[in-house]
Amino acid sequence: MARRARGGRRDEIARAILEEFGAETADEAQEALRQILGPAIEAMLRAELDAHLGCASNDKSPKATANGRNGYAPQEGEDLRRRARDVGPQGPRRVVQPVAVPKGGSDLSDVESRVISMYARGMSQRDIARTVREIYGFSMSAETVSTITDRVWEDLGRWRSRPLEPVYAFMFVDCLYVPVRDGRGARNAAVYAVLAYDLRGRKDVLGLWMDDSEGAHRWMQVFDELRARGVEDVLYVSSDGVAGLGEGLGAVFPAATHQRCVVRLVRNSLRYVPQKGAAAFCRSMRAVYGAPSLASAESAWEAFRGEWSRYPGAVAVWERSLDQVWQLFSCGSEVRRVMYTTNALESVNASFRKVVRRGSFPSEDAVMKLLYLRALELYRRWGEGCHQTGWSEVRNQLLCDEGVRTRIEGYL
Repeated sequence: MARRARGGRRDEIARAILEEFGAETADEAQEALRQILGPAIEAMLRAELDAHLGCASNDKSPKATANGRNGYAPQEGEDLRRRARDVGPQGPRRVVQPVAVPKGGSDLSDVESRVISMYARGMSQRDIARTVREIYGFSMSAETVSTITDRVWEDLGRWRSRPLEPVYAFMFVDCLYVPVRDGRGARNAAVYAVLAYDLRGRKDVLGLWMDDSEGAHRWMQVFDELRARGVEDVLYVSSDGVAGLGEGLGAVFPAATHQRCVVRLVRNSLRYVPQKGAAAFCRSMRAVYGAPSLASAESAWEAFRGEWSRYPGAVAVWERSLDQVWQLFSCGSEVRRVMYTTNALESVNASFRKVVRRGSFPSEDAVMKLLYLRALELYRRWGEGCHQTGWSEVRNQLLCDEGVRTRIEGYL
């Protein structure tokens, strides 16, 4: 363990550093520390190497081992030593086990965790390497950054196959598209994302899957995998209205209620309405799906259809999905507020899009690695337990439904 300098001695060391480097500002002090950190780590590793080999550098006397040094290698065209953890004997006899910076461990500045955090926030590998050099004063190649972030693969595998809750109250499903390079250029690959609320109101990203495009059959496979991971029942599933998704859901979770996202219906219908009338159109439609009762909603619908009949395309969008709107009123108002839209998942997808906008990816594996790290960032942002606000009112209304209560009371 490092010896802690006592108060007075610590102050003397600090003043000596400031005088030696002529630091007068916080930035200059940071630069002084950066110049000290890299050589300090390398000095410790050189001492370890001397002890391991039993001789100092440039010692010409006979040695007890055939092992030896193999020098340093500059990176990125700069006259900088290699990263501290890479200093050591090269070749087949590389058996030294560093203590100052253990192999496979974090260095003194915990750089690796910061590299992963920067990567999860959407920084490119080269930008991360440049930032590390500016902050810590030693060189790190983009390849090294890739190697560090690749270490999450084992955690990613466990996350994608982890056991899930037996029952979820609400599930939201959606796709986003990410450009992935292949031999012919780049293609847009579909990323299937599933967010769910369990019976205690905790939200969780249940998984991420990739395919060439979005389709009902692939969604059925996703639901089947969720069942294999322990999900026995889902009360409500909200989606953007992919054709055939309801049938695929029913084949795996026959008791689940499929609800089409009302907000998506609004967006689809607005394509037929001039911009100057969009605000009034939305207010009229909100009076339908936001009505306090089914009777009020039906009355508001008749008024809406008469008011906007001059835009038949917009009205037709709602007529084709009217059963989905009426279905909302079989639930309490708090339950409707949760299930009528996929905004909860769209917020997650918006966070994903922030980090995939930097260009096309070399492979689907690279996409999954980044999105998994981003999901971990979301967990930290949501906080301990990831609880949905106002959940007690939602659960009380769920329990007022006798059919729902029968399905979930054994899991509460």
